[in-house]
Amino acid sequence: MSHQNFSTLDLSADATTTREAELSSDIGQQVHDQINDHLKTQGQDSIALHSTAGTNTSPEVATGVFVTVHGHFYQPPRENPYLDAVERQPSAAPFHDWNERIHHECYRPNAFARIFNDRGEVVKIVNNYEYLSFNIGATLLSWLERYDRETYEKIIEADRLSQQRLGHGNAIAQVYNHIIMPLANERDKYTQIRWGKEDFRSRFGREPEGMWLAETAVDYPTLEVLIAEGIKFIILAPSQAERCRPLTNHENPESWQEVGGSQIDPTRPYRCYLQDRSASIDIFFYDGPISRDMGFSDVLTNSYFLTGRIGQAVRGDHRPHQLIAVATDGETFGHHKGGAEKCLAYAFTHEFTSRGWQVTNFAHYLTLHPPEWEVELKPVTAWSCAHGVDRWQDDCGCGGGGTWHQKWRKPLRTSLNWLRDQLTKVYETEGSKLFRDVWQARDEYIRVIGDRSPQNVEKFFATHCPVPLSPLAQIDALRLLEMQRHALLMFTSCGWFFEEISRPEGVQILRYAARAIELAGDVAGVQLEQKFVQQLQAAPSNVDQFHDGAKIYEELVTTAVVDFTQVAAQYAISSLFPSSTFQESKQVYCYKVEQQDWQMQRLGVLTLAVGQLQLTSEITLESSHLVFAVLHLGGWDFHCCLQPFEGRLAYSQIKTDLFATLQGGSAGIVILEMNRLFANSKSYGLQDLLAEERHRIMGLLTTETINRLDQLYTQAYRDNYGVLMAFHRDDLPPPPELQVAAEVALSHRVINGVQSLVNAETEQVWLGELEAIAKESKLLHCRLNIIEVQPILEQLVWQGLWELLYPEEAAPQSFNSSQNQCQVLPPAMTAPYLQRLLLVSQELGLTLRLDRSQELYFRWRQNLTTTPTAELRAIGKLLFMAD
Repeated sequence: MSHQNFSTLDLSADATTTREAELSSDIGQQVHDQINDHLKTQGQDSIALHSTAGTNTSPEVATGVFVTVHGHFYQPPRENPYLDAVERQPSAAPFHDWNERIHHECYRPNAFARIFNDRGEVVKIVNNYEYLSFNIGATLLSWLERYDRETYEKIIEADRLSQQRLGHGNAIAQVYNHIIMPLANERDKYTQIRWGKEDFRSRFGREPEGMWLAETAVDYPTLEVLIAEGIKFIILAPSQAERCRPLTNHENPESWQEVGGSQIDPTRPYRCYLQDRSASIDIFFYDGPISRDMGFSDVLTNSYFLTGRIGQAVRGDHRPHQLIAVATDGETFGHHKGGAEKCLAYAFTHEFTSRGWQVTNFAHYLTLHPPEWEVELKPVTAWSCAHGVDRWQDDCGCGGGGTWHQKWRKPLRTSLNWLRDQLTKVYETEGSKLFRDVWQARDEYIRVIGDRSPQNVEKFFATHCPVPLSPLAQIDALRLLEMQRHALLMFTSCGWFFEEISRPEGVQILRYAARAIELAGDVAGVQLEQKFVQQLQAAPSNVDQFHDGAKIYEELVTTAVVDFTQVAAQYAISSLFPSSTFQESKQVYCYKVEQQDWQMQRLGVLTLAVGQLQLTSEITLESSHLVFAVLHLGGWDFHCCLQPFEGRLAYSQIKTDLFATLQGGSAGIVILEMNRLFANSKSYGLQDLLAEERHRIMGLLTTETINRLDQLYTQAYRDNYGVLMAFHRDDLPPPPELQVAAEVALSHRVINGVQSLVNAETEQVWLGELEAIAKESKLLHCRLNIIEVQPILEQLVWQGLWELLYPEEAAPQSFNSSQNQCQVLPPAMTAPYLQRLLLVSQELGLTLRLDRSQELYFRWRQNLTTTPTAELRAIGKLLFMAD
């Protein structure tokens, strides 16, 4: 395999043809030579590189060039404040939501970054997090831990392995939910840092040494809090420095060097003193030009380009050591720049070390080379705003969209500041009745956010409450703490970042505000919403439909509020469908549902269910005992009513009356009786369900119709098969009606065939059927619509491969961590069968995602001490794995 092909990014893991690498051309070789020449002219050869570069280096041999690539991984919190879950986002299709989409494109690929040969085969799989300096937002890590435990654990493992290699882990902490620290009050500054530290400790098992500030926004009061909380260093943009000087000249006022125009030397760390010089923190400034090129040029398309660009920053002034540090959004590596994780993988494991550079992290370098210079910062700055931090409080023009203004930013900030202060009064007044120290309780509430088990909540109360709390008092205590959590979340920076208040980010922080207002009302009976909405009228929207923030709140925030009855109605309607795995006890988002009773009767097209349930929030422990009745009139029509449980006798009478009325066979009379018995109840229909469940039920309701259509198309195809064949035989365009019938019929057969593969008694028959369908569809030039079988085949391949490679071990239960994971059981697997399965998938036109199968095969090969059998090597080839 040629050197350059390792770093070529236009090779996918499932490539089936050999593609020439760009640098194998004459032009590419010229670029390569130019890069080498440039490195030499920059003084690379004159730097004293010790022979142990690339290994754990002690201070006495810490010479040469050190490289740190920092990724700031973060997504705005997207959870519905009432459900503690991310709902489906159509704009992220074909994925469930944007977290899932970016995870597929960036977070997971960086944990399993591929290096290919010139045939598009996987040579090596690298965990980039072992070499990246990184921070990952706590809210993103919480989502990742639930969604893909394997990737989450690879990130944690990467920090541990970097500690073993360097003595310091690659991970640094982040202020909890990405608020702009200079715009926060002192109390919120402390909580953001303490929550960020505690979340970091609970995951990585150690104290954080550094911390990433949202948007690198900083001022001296923020530094003071960071120092007080034991943070050793931060990372800033070069434009945030004002002046610097050697530490040895700190008493000479004329020794300052002005660097306010991004002229600071980023190859060394700096010490920054508070203005009274009572304490200090160390600061790294990333290389601005290279970092910008990573985000906005083609530097990440090839590891040679990246190495060459970094080489241009190497100082040829005979200094014994220097750090080339770059930083950018972590999502650049795969999401913004598709395939960039491959570039990083080869650069980390081959390119950098071949130049004699050591890949390190900030904490490690700081240990080897403490600051010899000090720096003073500009008063208030951030990396993405040229006007200090006005992007998050004023119409400064940053992030503007053409002619759109951002006059809404200041009124939004003012409104939320007012609300925060009102919530503070509620918290201090009501919280002082429950907690020893209300603000210490808030700071340590992060331990409950990370673990809401009853035992942990009880431990929290025992620590922070002077006397045992009654169940009702516990609910109020959790409501107050949740109110404060949402009061922090409503300042998440993303709400101001873009050009319009009605964007999803702006709506999200207003939803947090609405939830905080609701919780304050529940505990203290205060009415804050009306005045808050009045203030939002001063926040003008660029969209005529909304006019201002108040209209946005009315149309996009209040309509998204979810209460107990809506969750109960969803459960009640879902109970009519056996495929919903309806059970006596289940989970509906963050609500635990305990079914006390349930009875259903059918009469013709009418279906009536009556039941009672106990619904409990796992966040605040609030609970509601409800009675429901739901009538399905057939088709898409539902009528559901709910009311509080008033006793067994009243409930029994409701059941008796409704089921007796059903015997009359009149839907209208049943609905009238339901309305009489549930006189104060709002009625719910399919349209009132949360989108996720509504869409699932809509799919179930259309299944019968689709099956009937499939049968009609299949009959039309069979009746006209000869006619269709005649057209294709003579190379004539067939009638589109017949071609469509063939494609629908054959797609239906494939779906049935794949679903039948899980039947261990008939798998060979159905595999042969799929092979026959593949030939038939090619003969008739059919484009099959069979995307729904892809995850089943992917899981069959993975579980079958596990059975072949680890026959003595049971495969893990979950293959796909997505929210829509399928569960299938493979047949008894043989190597020839698995080969046929992979080949028929290709013949059917499916491009299976083989990443997990590749990772399984690669891990097995790494631990293999003998040559694999010819059959297993053949499977490896079908998985696009190199020998």
